[in-house]
Amino acid sequence: MAGRMLSIGECMVELMQAEGDMLRKGYAGDTFNTAYYARLFLPTDWSVDYLTAVGTDTVSNEMLAFIEKTGVGTGSIRRVEGRSPGLYMIHLKDGERSFSYWRSVSAAKTLADDAAHLRTAIEASDIIVFSGITLAILAPSAVETLLSELRRAKAAGKRVVFDPNIRPRLWDDKQYMLETISAGARASSLVMPSFDDEAAHFADANIGATIARYRGLGVENIVVKDGPKGVTLSFGDAPLQFVPSAKVEKIVDTTSAGDSFNGAFLARYAIDGDATAAAKFAAETAAAVIQHHGALVAGDKLPATA
Repeated sequence: MAGRMLSIGECMVELMQAEGDMLRKGYAGDTFNTAYYARLFLPTDWSVDYLTAVGTDTVSNEMLAFIEKTGVGTGSIRRVEGRSPGLYMIHLKDGERSFSYWRSVSAAKTLADDAAHLRTAIEASDIIVFSGITLAILAPSAVETLLSELRRAKAAGKRVVFDPNIRPRLWDDKQYMLETISAGARASSLVMPSFDDEAAHFADANIGATIARYRGLGVENIVVKDGPKGVTLSFGDAPLQFVPSAKVEKIVDTTSAGDSFNGAFLARYAIDGDATAAAKFAAETAAAVIQHHGALVAGDKLPATA
């Protein structure tokens, strides 16, 4: 059945290691990465669109051209005079990554400033994806604008998907961060947290505590990612399901491990509604992604959906 996925957030200029001391330019960001992988795996009768804001500069033009080349739609991307995309650099050590960011004039911070534009894009979509990073870069008034529209979408029966993706350095106040992440979950019908984030910031003692907390916020479906330990699914009234991680020969770069899992899971789940099969496929996808450099890995290096 055809449909439309809309992913909301910030796409940034990515600088990654190349041979020697050289750096290679790319474009990535958690919700865009999810859209990229979903586009790879969804049938052609599905559309995948990205909602953000970019500037009117050369880098913004290049970013839009890149997004279009991946097959992700750009019709919901606003242009903002005097702004530009944010930039980040990946630092790798033994396959694990850390980041340096430059995003003070990021146009994406204004992505929810046009409420009518936001509502039009969301109403036209079947699946809406956002993250804790999406919320973190917005002013409080813009957060409420976005969450208000997402609550409307949830009430209308749309699948609203939230990855808390907690990044403390993006938030000025821890209590506001926790309250806003919780508000994001309340607006969602599917939450896809990473357990290490939840344990570190919400003090969850175990995965069961994470599931119970999100259930208490009114979330019907929960996918808890626990890195190499696997994934736990809590869907409706069904018993919990555990899906182990896929085998990895050599970790090269863990950038986008969770994002690729999200995109692959959502694509497969949209196709057949089987959450366990979707999680297995997503685990295989994430395992393939972390054996290559960069956030966006070419489709010929990934598992097939069949």
